Amino acid sequence: MSDEDLQLAPMHRIIKKAGAERVSEEAADELRKALDAIGVRIAKEALDFTRHAHRKTVKAEDIVIALKKVLRD
Repeated sequence: MSDEDLQLAPMHRIIKKAGAERVSEEAADELRKALDAIGVRIAKEALDFTRHAHRKTVKAEDIVIALKKVLRD
């Protein structure tokens, strides 16, 4: 996944939803990079769970389990 996969406008909205009055482009870009990195880690963990279950399709439950594991680490 590249940085361009995630758009900047939603990053601005997320930061504003957290309470910010104004958001710089650099802040939105850093959030995009962080979410991209975390998303890839979660997806890789989910894929491991999928393969362990002898499936080809990643399911929502795989993502939920992977999310919990990544947030714990």
